[in-house]
Amino acid sequence: DRLRYVEVKHGRIAMLAVLGHITTASGTHLSGAIDKAGHSFSDVHTGLAGLSDIPTNGLLQILAFVGFLEVYVMKDVNGTGETPGDFRNGFDLGMWDKYSEEEKAQKRGVELNQGRAAQMGILGLMVHEKISGDPYVINEVLGYHVSI
Repeated sequence: DRLRYVEVKHGRIAMLAVLGHITTASGTHLSGAIDKAGHSFSDVHTGLAGLSDIPTNGLLQILAFVGFLEVYVMKDVNGTGETPGDFRNGFDLGMWDKYSEEEKAQKRGVELNQGRAAQMGILGLMVHEKISGDPYVINEVLGYHVSI
């Protein structure tokens, strides 16, 4: 169960990472300043290059927030989870219980497969960014070099 829990959690994180990477690479950024010095969100590069744009205190703040989520939020508090990674903790919008056991198993399988694909996807984006500076292979194939 522990390994499946970790696989589901990493898959969810990877899906968010891929979506965030694509969103920021397309030019969509939050408005406003990221710090009191007046740096905007659009000043931070996409991908691994963005880590050097964030001040050390900002990285520590992100690490502390992720640690807080890990310790206090993203867990089965009540012990009522049906499967590893079920963090509903008694809260349900009334939709999940309407599915049959076969539909629930199918949806869990889809989430696992999409999470696995996203883990490979974000790894590919990071590796290709380090190799050529452009995480999107299609840009090179079509002759467009985009500096991220």
